[in-house]
Amino acid sequence: MSSLDSDTICAIATPPGQGGIGIVRLSGPACLKIAKSILGFAPTPRHAHYSNFLDASGVPIEQGIALYFSSPNSFTGEDILELQGHGGSQIIQDVLKSSLQAGARLARPGEFSERAFLNGKIDLLQAEAIADLIEASSEQAAKSAMRTLQGVFSARIHDIVAKLISIRVQVEASIDFSDEELDLESSGKILQSLVHAKKQVETILDGAQQGVLLKNGLTIAIAGKPNAGKSSLLNALAEVERAIVTNIPGTTRDILQEQISIDGLPLNIVDTAGLRESQDIVEQEGVRRAKVAIRSADRLLIVLDTTEIGASLETAITEVLNLIATKDNVVDLLKHSSVILNKIDLLEGGSLWSDSITVLNTLVPIIEISATDHLGLDSLRQHLKKCANYTAAGENSFIARERHLLSLKEALKHLEIAVNKVSDHSHWELLAEELRITQQDLNKITGDFSSDDLLGEIFSNFCVGK
Repeated sequence: MSSLDSDTICAIATPPGQGGIGIVRLSGPACLKIAKSILGFAPTPRHAHYSNFLDASGVPIEQGIALYFSSPNSFTGEDILELQGHGGSQIIQDVLKSSLQAGARLARPGEFSERAFLNGKIDLLQAEAIADLIEASSEQAAKSAMRTLQGVFSARIHDIVAKLISIRVQVEASIDFSDEELDLESSGKILQSLVHAKKQVETILDGAQQGVLLKNGLTIAIAGKPNAGKSSLLNALAEVERAIVTNIPGTTRDILQEQISIDGLPLNIVDTAGLRESQDIVEQEGVRRAKVAIRSADRLLIVLDTTEIGASLETAITEVLNLIATKDNVVDLLKHSSVILNKIDLLEGGSLWSDSITVLNTLVPIIEISATDHLGLDSLRQHLKKCANYTAAGENSFIARERHLLSLKEALKHLEIAVNKVSDHSHWELLAEELRITQQDLNKITGDFSSDDLLGEIFSNFCVGK
């Protein structure tokens, strides 16, 4: 527990600006004392009180509802007071000021959730899920965050840890008591349990990888020469006229971004300036910014005008690539690129291409579309999902973070070593160590084993009122 846990903290728990309701939340041992100061009486736990809210001199500044929750029956496990008033920005600031004058201090970002974690009301996964639920950008992301908040992810981790503890007891008993050496039958049961635990971790890892996609999404950069139809493609995917489209080459001079969702998968679509050599200083800057956006994207869509490709599609692709990258990194760029053949509605005689092409010994997918007529867009959407290895969120999908993936991958690595050591009849001391490390990696996910630095980093990114 922190040395600051004896403090009573307060914060505005509703978004800034005007609204129907504004809430000031307090947590800590002085909540009842502060309630008496602001309300003029001691509130009954778990009852809604309609009352005046008073300033430090006893003058009413607001009327609203007060809710008091006594420890340990609250979100944080401490006494909690919520003052719900009107949503005017000045009014809610006045209520906050009265709380501070009565003895509270301003909460740090995420301090309410941090106290809930430190007091054992939630684990670290659930604490992170609170922030993820608030930030969810799609229905699927919200559902997955809710599953994590309800403890489904945690329960599966705890189930595996319980199995590992049981195995460790058997293994370490054989180490401590030489006359209790494990026989072949016991070794077989341990191997079976470890293989099952490994499969469980693999299943959770698959779900967590989907969860990271739901949380972070993918950044898709659209690149090509002027008038290839890049901005039209952005508008078509976003289903809104986000970018200006004209027949004048070089209309797009800056980076345009639009957030979209495909079956719950968040995508950040980035439209870039047309790639070409130019003496125009503004256009040169647009091309420079385009190259920066392309390098940082998860996927590159190389848009080509099918009416201007000429005899060689490979030549048309390499011309665009040479405007983006040097010869040393073109192949790396191709590995996460797709070719979008636009304006197929203007072709006579149908398609001339297959669904992929080999460029510089790299197989690159081809998607044919008409951005203006919305032809082939469903195929492109399915292609983007496939590139992300994304499937619609199900019961095995949880909102997850990169740190969860790293811990799961480390746990899986040490489980595989443990399985091999049982199969090879290695020393039980080595097996016990691998099991200990695996358990530690899994406990990092739920917070049963966490450094103070990790906790500080996690909760510092929360809203102040959470």
